[in-house]
Amino acid sequence: IIMGHILDMRRFILILVEEFLFFIEAILMNIPGRSGQFSRRCVYKYFLNAGSGLDIETGVTFKGFSNIKVGSNFSVMSRSSLYARNAVIKIGDNFSMNTNSSLSADEGGIYIGDNVIIAHNVVVRAADHIHSSVSIPIQKQGHKFGEIYIEDGVWIGANAVITSNVKIGSHSIVAAGAVVTKDVMPFTVVGGVPAKVIRHRVNLPE
Repeated sequence: IIMGHILDMRRFILILVEEFLFFIEAILMNIPGRSGQFSRRCVYKYFLNAGSGLDIETGVTFKGFSNIKVGSNFSVMSRSSLYARNAVIKIGDNFSMNTNSSLSADEGGIYIGDNVIIAHNVVVRAADHIHSSVSIPIQKQGHKFGEIYIEDGVWIGANAVITSNVKIGSHSIVAAGAVVTKDVMPFTVVGGVPAKVIRHRVNLPE
């Protein structure tokens, strides 16, 4: 009985902390100009376990602060989002994500290396709806969770979609509007729906 009360108290405290973070975030995310950037840099670096050089514009949403770890020179432009509730998002140094893009780990994981740039309107999502039954509405069938790996030096173009359980190899390029459903080799340019190899950036060994 005592252990049950202790666990209930811990859950209650965690809920209070999360609600407090929501309140702080709601204020910080809407402060404009340099004062807003400075305020977010000072506060978010502790919640995000971040390196130096945070640049977070207005309207950026975080869920699961304690599950998100970012390196130095982390830049996210307005109206973007990072979701890591019961999940993991790890990002290396010199990361840049443009306006209205989303990293959604759900209950899986998203792992991003150094020097990665993501254009606007990009969706990176480590989960899919289960849709095996035609007699049950899709929204009631739950999700299947996976992982996404984006290695060093990758450029993801505007309006691209990265689906779960794929690896995008180092120094590759995902063209605008591409939907990546399979692994991408390093130093490769891919495009289309679903994404296919367009060319290689270097001469790859046979």
